[in-house]
Amino acid sequence: MNYLAHAVLSGFKEELLIGNFIADHVRGNHYTHYPEGIIKGIYLHRQIDSFTDAHPAFKQCKRFFYNGYERYSGVLVDIYFDYLLTQHYQEWQAIELRPFCDFAYSVYTRNEKVLPRSSRNFLNYVLENDIYFNYAQIEGIEKVLFHLSHRLKHGILLNESLHLFNENKEEMRLQFDVFWKDIKVFLSEKA
Repeated sequence: MNYLAHAVLSGFKEELLIGNFIADHVRGNHYTHYPEGIIKGIYLHRQIDSFTDAHPAFKQCKRFFYNGYERYSGVLVDIYFDYLLTQHYQEWQAIELRPFCDFAYSVYTRNEKVLPRSSRNFLNYVLENDIYFNYAQIEGIEKVLFHLSHRLKHGILLNESLHLFNENKEEMRLQFDVFWKDIKVFLSEKA
């Protein structure tokens, strides 16, 4: 899952939200200096990633991008799943998207001093571009993929995968719905 879904799956638990946000910037077990709640957020992030990578719906959606983007198919599905989450957000969450984004941004900003440097740098990008909220617009997804392409410096423009997403959008929505129900059950059993 990508950043928005990770945040949503953290709920309104601030330390979980912080840990989930920084998890990709914390390697191995270099997190023992954090408070217990942040460590739980890092574990939560890793559990979500493991569950996602093994889920049949996620694997099926990766196949839609094998023509030209196979190496990055998992990243693409992560980002397109965030878009799909925003399209039917009210079905899944009790709060609207804008207030949730503002809540998450305020938690990150208030706790910026505990974030690793790479997370602080990424936070600046998130805030400047209102990334979580802009995942609700296909133009926002395209922009994120364009920026990611240039950060990775691999010569493939991930934003050009949009036509494959559009061709498979309905099937991806169905797969996402199955996946989201399953991950909610999985996490409720872990709580």
